[in-house]
Amino acid sequence: MKKQIAVIGLEMHCELKSNSKVFSSARNAYNETPNVNIAPVDMAFPGTLPVVNKKCVADALKMSMALNCTQPEYMYFDRKNYYYPDLPKGYQITQMAAPVGINGKIEIEVNEKLVPVYIHDIHLEEDAASLDHYFDTSTIDYNRAGVPLLELVTEPCLHSAEEAVAFLEHMRDVYKYCDVSEADTKKGQIRCDVNISIMDEDAKEFGTRVEVKNVNSFGGVYDAINYEIKRQSELKEQGRYAEVEQETRRWDEETMATIHMRSKVDAIDYKYFVEPNIPKYKITKEWLEELKQEIPRLHLERKYDYINNYGLSNYDATILVKEREVADYFEECVKLGITPKIAANWITTQILGYTNKYNITIKKIFLTPKRLKDLTDLINDGTISSKQAKDIFFKVLEEEKEIKEYVSSDNAQINNKEELMNIIDTIISNSPGQVEQYRAGKTNLFDYFVGQVMKNTKGKANPVLTKEILNQKLNN
Repeated sequence: MKKQIAVIGLEMHCELKSNSKVFSSARNAYNETPNVNIAPVDMAFPGTLPVVNKKCVADALKMSMALNCTQPEYMYFDRKNYYYPDLPKGYQITQMAAPVGINGKIEIEVNEKLVPVYIHDIHLEEDAASLDHYFDTSTIDYNRAGVPLLELVTEPCLHSAEEAVAFLEHMRDVYKYCDVSEADTKKGQIRCDVNISIMDEDAKEFGTRVEVKNVNSFGGVYDAINYEIKRQSELKEQGRYAEVEQETRRWDEETMATIHMRSKVDAIDYKYFVEPNIPKYKITKEWLEELKQEIPRLHLERKYDYINNYGLSNYDATILVKEREVADYFEECVKLGITPKIAANWITTQILGYTNKYNITIKKIFLTPKRLKDLTDLINDGTISSKQAKDIFFKVLEEEKEIKEYVSSDNAQINNKEELMNIIDTIISNSPGQVEQYRAGKTNLFDYFVGQVMKNTKGKANPVLTKEILNQKLNN
């Protein structure tokens, strides 16, 4: 039996962030109450006309550039004609002939290796309404009708569930970095259609493509791909590959299986034609350049920068770039002069621990990069110890006062060598038994002497200087 490989293409849908919908003035916001964010255009009332939301177009073009796509000279839309209960007009305003981006390419990280992903196109369209199905009836919620939606279509260039999910996670981070979407799967803002086929490793043509429609979680995508690969492979091994037909299936979370929905239609069945109610307009080079300046450094570029130029571990760099606000905070710390490894350590442990506990963003934390610099400077010059710094860290956040208000002569670290030598001499004189045991080979008693110094100084003794003096006194 020849080795089989999977061929996977993704169609990723992501709702954009804007005040109003893409073609109407209705509010664009997640709302659990049905049918409150609607306008006559969304309901396809007679006499209503669509008006393009410029911000949505701008965000779509930014994503096109972030994916290294080619942008069109003119912007216009098409009608995709089909009937479904959640599509009030009987057609969807979308893009087919001139999408906002074509022929893109990016690299994603899979198991710490870079994998290229080729983008067929990315286009702007309106979302459909949503259906809620009950035991004996279905209802329609028009809140989602007209919500701006970006559809990203990859080439069939992925070969495993791991690669597919890595791509989706990568794109979720790109959408969030560019601040064009919340990209929250729990709110249904990201959905995915998965196209899967199998073929012999040395074959020149792809196998029969099966589409799994509207998978709304990354875990679901992973499981659906693996199920479909297994289903198609088993049919091929049994000589029944002809039973794999071009069709649309859905992923069922309860049975953990894909289920037949309908035979797959081709583009010609949608009878695409240019949307007559939205005039074509030119996309200027000046506008594109302006939008390009708004695209931040993306997470993967930052990650390799942190590893290669700052000497951070893969683990720390991955945590720091997960959210743009955290990466920006880290970079501001480094810009202010905090050593990258020290900044990373504070952020990945103390700061993110605090923000996660209290469910706040790093933007809202009182300890700004400048205040963190003030705190680390006090450690570096020996004014306070690391332990004292952690105590001050929590006090600053709880009471929202400046660092200097928690540092005084009463709690400053003891750095005077002569003063520490006198304290240590007294402790050694009062501990003859422990000194004798230590010098006889019981070296773990060294920590006992360190503890005694800290106890006598109420934790204010400089720990490095303390250990240095104790080494001299105990080993001479």
